[in-house]
Amino acid sequence: MGRAYEVRKASIQKTGAARGKIYSMYAKEIYQAAKNGGVEMESNSALKRLVERAKKEQVPADIIKRAIDKVNSGVDESYIKNTYEMFGPAGSTLIVECLTDNVNRSVSDLRAVVNKCHVKMGNMGSVSYNYDNLCIVSFKGLDSEQTLNLMIENDIDIIDIEEDEGNIVIYADPSNLFKIKDAISKALPKVEFDMDEITMLAKEKITLQGEDLEIFKRMLTMLDDVEDVSNVYHNVENV
Repeated sequence: MGRAYEVRKASIQKTGAARGKIYSMYAKEIYQAAKNGGVEMESNSALKRLVERAKKEQVPADIIKRAIDKVNSGVDESYIKNTYEMFGPAGSTLIVECLTDNVNRSVSDLRAVVNKCHVKMGNMGSVSYNYDNLCIVSFKGLDSEQTLNLMIENDIDIIDIEEDEGNIVIYADPSNLFKIKDAISKALPKVEFDMDEITMLAKEKITLQGEDLEIFKRMLTMLDDVEDVSNVYHNVENV
């Protein structure tokens, strides 16, 4: 299996929470992006990307609109994105992203998960060095050689290109996500992106068994239930 398969698995894991939580998290992210960069999507690429992703996740249009309208109406909220690193059972690791208006609440909820599962919180950098921070763009319509030439023509540096069951998958630095999408959209005006994510991908995967696997699955379920958790990345292959 290629890395694209692992990214799809990670995407499923990240969005496995209840619909209500997904809607709430997108509302927070869209509001914060609009507050930071303005409500016009053509001049705010971060907002545009979030709205596109929210639509793919079938977030209702009125939730998206209300989040942007809050900025227009002068509502003043503030959400902070923090990242936490964890050591799970038998060499498993996790990177947990939170978007919150109350950091103390986030830390308290995460420590409750750690204590109940008898695992450990790590210091900043203790886990993340084993992960690659990448953007991944997947689409159909070109082959790998055509895609590489397109990237060269547009002076876009990429890390790798992979062909996966008719899809082209591009891996690059997160800062190049919008450049890649723009170049592809100009070459293929009707293109639909199967994947356009910024993610943390484990450099090496492990397999858990028995009680270790059960503990890890319980951790994921409990993290899904934490209000402020937006994304969870990990290195376990068989969940």
